[in-house]
Formats: sequence, C-alpha cells, structure tokens
Amino acid sequence: MFPFNFEWVWDIGHVVFMGGLWFALSILGAGMTFVIVKATMDTMNDSKESHH
Repeated sequence: MFPFNFEWVWDIGHVVFMGGLWFALSILGAGMTFVIVKATMDTMNDSKESHH
C-alpha cells in the first residue's frame, strides 16, 4: 500500500488519495507552523513589555 512497495500501481484512485493526503498534511503543517511562530512572537513581546 506504500509507493515503495513493488505492487504499487499509479492509477487515478491512488493519485487522488495521495494528493488529498499530502494536501491535508500540508495544511496542518502550515497551520501548526503559524501557531508556533505566533506564540513565540507573542511570548517574546510580552516578556519585553513586562520588564518596564
């Protein structure tokens, strides 16, 4: 069932499934990256403001 398996056949069903899988994983990865960067930036800004 994996592309490195010798029985893998690139028919339209596999192309659509793998495309949808990688699209969903890309969206989740981009969202998690944005959240982590935003949280880091907010934490750095809050720590600078609290030392006044």
